[in-house]
Amino acid sequence: MIKHINAEFDTELRSLKDQILAMGGLVDAQVTEAVESLKARDIQRARAVIEADRAVNQMELAIDERCIRMLALRQPAASDLRFIAAALKMVTDLERIGDLAVNMAERVAEFAQAATNAVAAGFDGIELHGANGYLLEQFIRPTSNLRTDRYGGAIENRARFVLEVAEAAIVAIGKDKVGIRLSPFGVFNDMPAYPAMEADYAWLAGQLEARGLAYVHLVDHSPMGAPPVPDSIKATFRSVFRRALILSGGYDAARAERDLAAGRCDLVAVGRPFLANPDLVARWKAGAAVNEPDMGTFYTPGPKGYTDYPALAG
Repeated sequence: MIKHINAEFDTELRSLKDQILAMGGLVDAQVTEAVESLKARDIQRARAVIEADRAVNQMELAIDERCIRMLALRQPAASDLRFIAAALKMVTDLERIGDLAVNMAERVAEFAQAATNAVAAGFDGIELHGANGYLLEQFIRPTSNLRTDRYGGAIENRARFVLEVAEAAIVAIGKDKVGIRLSPFGVFNDMPAYPAMEADYAWLAGQLEARGLAYVHLVDHSPMGAPPVPDSIKATFRSVFRRALILSGGYDAARAERDLAAGRCDLVAVGRPFLANPDLVARWKAGAAVNEPDMGTFYTPGPKGYTDYPALAG
């Protein structure tokens, strides 16, 4: 009887090793396919990767059940217990790797689909929001990105998600319809400065140039009380990124004309002045006074602060 139990245990042990090797191969294939789908910007392929995740989950359950059967067969030796514990940890680690690959493929596919939807709805193009502490910027910054996989660590990894999203959007709608908004040295939404920021964003400028995006939009929140954005990083983008550069942040007509005339940018983006002045272009052309925006009405419902600002008389 003891010999039979030991033989059954040994059979289960060999089968467990085979299953772990098979799961490792399945996860390797899954991760490879996820990476390839991201490179190819193939949304359907990425969805197939997501479906394949179910097979990995089923294999994980089968391995768990086999470990339980082994423990029920006999009182395991210390070496058996160490092996089973190591096997379960390996399975957990493999599953985590597979989940991460699938998760990233899903997220990139969502951005590509959103870009497709926008153009189908009549938009001329889309602006990826890599600023203000939102998801793309959270990956760029080492203060928020604490990952230890291929999406964390050095800037080449931390910017990987941003660049994959940009490439996917380009494949979906064309590079002439894709821009990106960035806020180097911005601190909004708890995004503190860090020593290598200028070097990181200079590297990112080169990567965006290589991918041929239509424009980069740099945001400077210092007119609203945030720390100033160094002119050096704006100059870096101007020299490295050879397509359209948009600057924004506290511009009036005179400052906009100065920066455009000096070649610091190709376009100036204006936000708050347009909210308060439905005829801002006419006011700037005439050199007329402008309405000051009522900050208390921002992000509130109803017409107040949106449709009740006065236009120029006559």
